[in-house]
Amino acid sequence: MRRLLRYIWHRIYTTWSTFWFVLPFFVTYPVQVWLGRRPKLHRHLHTINRGWSTFAIRMWGMPVDIVRKNPLPKSQPCVYVANHSSYIDIPVLFKAIPGFLNIIGKSALADVPLWGPVFGSVYITVNRNSAVSRGRAIVQARQSLEAGRSVVIFPEGTISKKPGEEMGPFKDGAFQLAIATGVPIVPVTMPLNHRFMPDVGGIRVRYTPLQVVIHEPIFTQGLTSADVPRIRDQAFRTIASAFRPEAAGIPGPSRPPKPAPDAAAAASPELGLPNS
Repeated sequence: MRRLLRYIWHRIYTTWSTFWFVLPFFVTYPVQVWLGRRPKLHRHLHTINRGWSTFAIRMWGMPVDIVRKNPLPKSQPCVYVANHSSYIDIPVLFKAIPGFLNIIGKSALADVPLWGPVFGSVYITVNRNSAVSRGRAIVQARQSLEAGRSVVIFPEGTISKKPGEEMGPFKDGAFQLAIATGVPIVPVTMPLNHRFMPDVGGIRVRYTPLQVVIHEPIFTQGLTSADVPRIRDQAFRTIASAFRPEAAGIPGPSRPPKPAPDAAAAASPELGLPNS
């Protein structure tokens, strides 16, 4: 009985969470399209996305503990580098980090029906298998920082295979960008997102409180490309330091209980009775 109730609860909560994530998008979609076509108004489109993320997370009923260890002045642009563990990483970051953010996401996001073109109009997309695309993304990110708009980068480049437990190796791009523009790097840890919505090739949602740890900045003024390995490894260690061992692994699938075998059918082999 307990297994059946848990299965029903998982189905209800998954449906509830999906509904409250999708509904605000459709309600605001015409405005998002209109704003997306006007670069001077992209700040307002990001405000809508932050409101959408905050509203959805509230409707999911999840508390989000945001730890800010040494926040920078709001006017200071920076490069945020975060671990990548779940489909909800971007909405959680939109909720946790103030200001008009830019974010580098994989090019496949721009191909999502309806939402993809809107995302691609206001944020940066990159095909990580294309040197041309990677170069273009770095140029766009640099222009964003020079305009005073912070950039979020997932230096692993993809969702970790062991989220909340191990990270993939960090790529150098985010750290080269920060040094080239002289802005601080701010490591960000999201140790629990994978417990809510893991990357399993489908929709699997489990209720869990979340946490975002925004660490102390790593300053880059006066550094050169020779310092990239050092600050890259420093950011890696800092992000990993806030992982929680009890949250390692992803939640398993929820399946309905198997029906109990018919008593007569189960007994027939022992009694030598026919099955019909």
